[in-house]
Amino acid sequence: MESPDGLELYTRMSFLRRFLEKVDSLYRQGQIHGPVHLGLGQEAIAIGAASVLRPGDYSIGTYRGHAHALARGAPPDAVLAELLGRTGGICAGKGGSMHITSVEHGYYGSYAIVGAHLPVACGLAWAAKIRHTDQVTVCFFGDGAVNIGAFHEAVNLAAVWRLPVVFVCENNWYMEYTPIADVIPVARPAADRAAAYGLAPVVVDGNDVLAVRQVIGDAVAAARNQQGPSLIEAQTYRLKGHSGADGGSYRPADEVARWALREPLLLSRAALLRAGTAEAALDEIDSRARAGLAALARDVLARPVPDPATAWTDVWSDGGWQWRN
Repeated sequence: MESPDGLELYTRMSFLRRFLEKVDSLYRQGQIHGPVHLGLGQEAIAIGAASVLRPGDYSIGTYRGHAHALARGAPPDAVLAELLGRTGGICAGKGGSMHITSVEHGYYGSYAIVGAHLPVACGLAWAAKIRHTDQVTVCFFGDGAVNIGAFHEAVNLAAVWRLPVVFVCENNWYMEYTPIADVIPVARPAADRAAAYGLAPVVVDGNDVLAVRQVIGDAVAAARNQQGPSLIEAQTYRLKGHSGADGGSYRPADEVARWALREPLLLSRAALLRAGTAEAALDEIDSRARAGLAALARDVLARPVPDPATAWTDVWSDGGWQWRN
């Protein structure tokens, strides 16, 4: 598989950004019901990580997981249909924004319970180990999850059993509305706890897609070669509030402005311009992404809502819902 260059990674991030911006717009129009948690500003982590994974590898994330599903190849129309409650949703309209899943593309779900999916990631990695495959699991979680017991249990188990799993903390410095620095005794939520489990304290600029690709790529290669797990802290910043309904007014204005100057697309664009890419070429990439998302939204909004009777299907693995003793 040919490795993507900087321009291809920028193109993928641009699409994710326009997708998330469109979701934000549709939410504010009242087209999307229920909570929506967007990863605007965190696209480099999703794209950088996905670029080093093979089709058979696993990834698993949080309710802020739209970008991770799309980065693994989930169809954009199916993801958007799920959010809009239209037919053809990737979870048949039953999961909504917080539970995007695409097993077919190696994305084993977005989990709404903070930290609950880290032990699941260990299960995926253990399955690969006992089958003697070289599959790797990459588990994404927010900085707030490092104070959850499941985080410590999962990282400890992975280290003891030398599981092929890469834990990636997407540290955007806020656990919902609270600065992470207010509730932890160390400066780096994930990296400063790695040594307790015999792991190296790895930190990467989560807004630099090439740096993310390199660091997570090294960790994935180590896991694939039976060298055990890694714990990576990817430092980033969300450009919006915790959810679509959150204006983020609790964050200092100068902090928001400072991070806005080094968000992933700006960093990638600047690097490409320095390397000789024409600015017009980058503008064309962004323009195509916006136009494509506008057309996609029109198409999905024109679809009917699912038949209510389908709510009774797929409750059990046999496709039905009847109670069984």
